[in-house]
Amino acid sequence: MRAIGFSAAAGVTGIIRKQGYTVVIVANMRAQFLHRDRLDFDDSAVVEMVIWQVPLPVAGSRHRYKDRLYYGRGGRRIVGDDNERGKGDHRHRHGREETYRFTTVERLLSDFLADVAEERKS
Repeated sequence: MRAIGFSAAAGVTGIIRKQGYTVVIVANMRAQFLHRDRLDFDDSAVVEMVIWQVPLPVAGSRHRYKDRLYYGRGGRRIVGDDNERGKGDHRHRHGREETYRFTTVERLLSDFLADVAEERKS
């Protein structure tokens, strides 16, 4: 069998080999940008929220969203949420990581902004 050079950049999402045949699964949909927002505070803190809809779940997640939520100051993350490939949905708080149970995009944003508000109070 001859290998053909496919890559994730070409949209290949999977390869199945069965009974001497190779089937390459190609996603026809690219990531779709859904949300981006940035808030700059007077004390130089920044909130940045970015969410995409992806053709297949990111490895470790069960939903079809890729998210990156950040609150920090001076390049140092204080609070964050993301679903990095292989790690799944998780949160960052003062240098520690913990699992996050994703339900909806709206709930994710609400939870993140509540964490930011709590952090800004202290």
